[in-house]
Amino acid sequence: MIELSKTFSISQPITFLNTASTMKKIILAVIVINLALIVKAQDEKEEKSGGFKKENLFTGGNVNVSFFNGTTALGISPYFGYSITKWLDAAVSLNFNYISQRDVDVYGDKVRQTILGPGAFVRVFPINFLFAQAQFEHNFLTQKYLPGVNGNPRDKFKTDVNSLLLGVGYASGREQYNKSYYFISLSFDVLKLANSPYVDNLQRTIPIVNAGFNIALFQGDGRR
Repeated sequence: MIELSKTFSISQPITFLNTASTMKKIILAVIVINLALIVKAQDEKEEKSGGFKKENLFTGGNVNVSFFNGTTALGISPYFGYSITKWLDAAVSLNFNYISQRDVDVYGDKVRQTILGPGAFVRVFPINFLFAQAQFEHNFLTQKYLPGVNGNPRDKFKTDVNSLLLGVGYASGREQYNKSYYFISLSFDVLKLANSPYVDNLQRTIPIVNAGFNIALFQGDGRR
């Protein structure tokens, strides 16, 4: 469990307001509110055309390959999801990964991990071929320690850990009404918890490169 605590203090009272700065904040707030209203109106318009649509379902999967500071990471992650709007997708996933790290404690030793766990992600498409993604995973890990010369004794243990992967990606062939496309993405585990498969032995995050294919289901003529 991670406990976070913050203490805020004000050493001097605020005695005046910066008028120009306040006006800028008000204008920015008005712009953000108007954009939110436009998006909401568009979503409501789409919702009126019907509720659940089976042609909005999709499946797919990706593989990841990472090499970083003596670390090798290989994995596969199939998923199944639903297009909530034309620019927002959500899915559940299951991932399997193999991680190997060398020179962990002493020169020549190795740590090998197998990871299996459920996850879920959302993809936001500001434009058709670019997306931002946030993916949460709860992984179950089995780890083996292989000693090097004059290293520690051989060891094995099991644990589980959460990861939050944030990243961006490119979708090739995706159109407004077509959810089948190839994609490639780059993401990082922003939680960087101990035992995460996406950080090295010095708690440095490992860049995660994913490539895969998104397959539209029940689309018929390709239009939603």
